[in-house]
Amino acid sequence: MRQTRQRQLVWQAIEELGGHCTADEIASHVQSLDASLARSTVYRALEALTASGAVHAVRLGGGAVHYELAGEEHQHAICQMCEGVLHIEDELVHELEHHLEELHRFRPVRTEVLVVGVCETCARSRGRRPTKRRLLEHVHYPAAEGGVTE
Repeated sequence: MRQTRQRQLVWQAIEELGGHCTADEIASHVQSLDASLARSTVYRALEALTASGAVHAVRLGGGAVHYELAGEEHQHAICQMCEGVLHIEDELVHELEHHLEELHRFRPVRTEVLVVGVCETCARSRGRRPTKRRLLEHVHYPAAEGGVTE
């Protein structure tokens, strides 16, 4: 893929926004760096970066597609209130795939997992929405009575 200034600006925007950002958020950020760059140019750059595999387009529930820089494959859990994103551990996804193969004779080719719920912060705040989507802190809590531990 040819490196253009526009593609570099889009890459930089995704990096600075922290990933999991929409095309509109990326376009706004890029235009704050270079107001002469048309939104359509940003969208074409996103398409090219996605087609090349440099950027991943992911669906995080309903609404717009979100973009993140390519790297290690991972799945997501998203808070339906604040839209905070948590990366799901690979071991859990591999366990699911193994279950499908062993018990159902179903061979996964591609696995996409999205868990929608409410994060601890939103559960405590009783519906007040944070102003910005964030990457949720990856904390392992002790299992509840009768729960499973790691």
